[in-house]
Amino acid sequence: MACPVQFLCRTLRTLGLVLLYYVFSIGITFYNKWLMRDFHYPLFMTLVHLAINFCLSALTRWAMKCWTGKTRVILSWTDYLYKVAPTALATTLDIGLSNWSFLFITISLYTMTKSSAVLFILFFSLLFKLEEPNPFLVLVVLLIASGLFMFTFQSTQFNLEGFVLVLLASFIGGIRWTLTQVLMQKAELGLQNPVDAMYHLQPLMFLGLFPLFLVNEGLSLSTSDKLFRVTELSPLLYSVLLLSMGGVLAFGLGFSEFLLVSRTSSLTLSISGIFKEVCTLLLAAWLMGDKMSALNWLGFVMCVCGIALHVGLKTYYSKNKGSSVRQLSSKNTELQLPLLRQDEDDADNEEEEMTLH
Repeated sequence: MACPVQFLCRTLRTLGLVLLYYVFSIGITFYNKWLMRDFHYPLFMTLVHLAINFCLSALTRWAMKCWTGKTRVILSWTDYLYKVAPTALATTLDIGLSNWSFLFITISLYTMTKSSAVLFILFFSLLFKLEEPNPFLVLVVLLIASGLFMFTFQSTQFNLEGFVLVLLASFIGGIRWTLTQVLMQKAELGLQNPVDAMYHLQPLMFLGLFPLFLVNEGLSLSTSDKLFRVTELSPLLYSVLLLSMGGVLAFGLGFSEFLLVSRTSSLTLSISGIFKEVCTLLLAAWLMGDKMSALNWLGFVMCVCGIALHVGLKTYYSKNKGSSVRQLSSKNTELQLPLLRQDEDDADNEEEEMTLH
């Protein structure tokens, strides 16, 4: 009798963790699009989110130190500038450009275009020899690329500027997650825990995005009545509250992703991410009025098939070779999905895997 009860408890726990991941992941996508309707300063919004992430990660590190009694890792300036800075710069450009694109495109077009990050991740993984060449990868690339073309072909809500921004973010995302994998494989740095990684990445990400913010939004924001030229306190507090909500969602996304992987497996997260895309597009059509033709839906199905094939291939080869190398990927608004991470032990799920937002 104990076995069915344990199975039921494990199933309910997994479903709960998946739902928690969906709430934060889908929530932050719609939050960004909703906020960009009236608040046209995506780079400033990203800076606020980064600052909140840093504060929350520092608070979490302090709580973990008090709970465990162990000192958390603090990198030297040499390691920080030479090993962490490239990853931080790529990450902040990926997130910043992704948020910027919400000024121009719909959620459905953003979701589909962002899925193309898998193609760039494959390219850079092969370039840095983090991924072994495989003939099936050609089929994966063809499915995703054809699906993206069919989704954007004759789309009534297509916007070139927004599409280019997301595509550029996906390209930088490929560099981001390749560098992230290299960073997290360096055990001597001690950044396997995502809270420690976020704590070290956020300051450099803030500094990297700040010049771009000054050039594109600095003057406009300083003369806007959204923040600095308000005549009453209540609108200012309302704007600060809205911006803070996004920072909490971003931190919750990274933490929920970590919980899902550590309590289940990276395969569970990858499969959950595929169904999350379906939920996002359906909600976008229902809540935001995004219009999609039959050809667009067919393109989406082809893209999902390509991603599912890639997940299946990674699972098959990782089990056959028994590799312990972690592979990381990204395909979401602020925290992207690990599709290229090797599944270290899906059978018993006893060894915790760490992932980074």
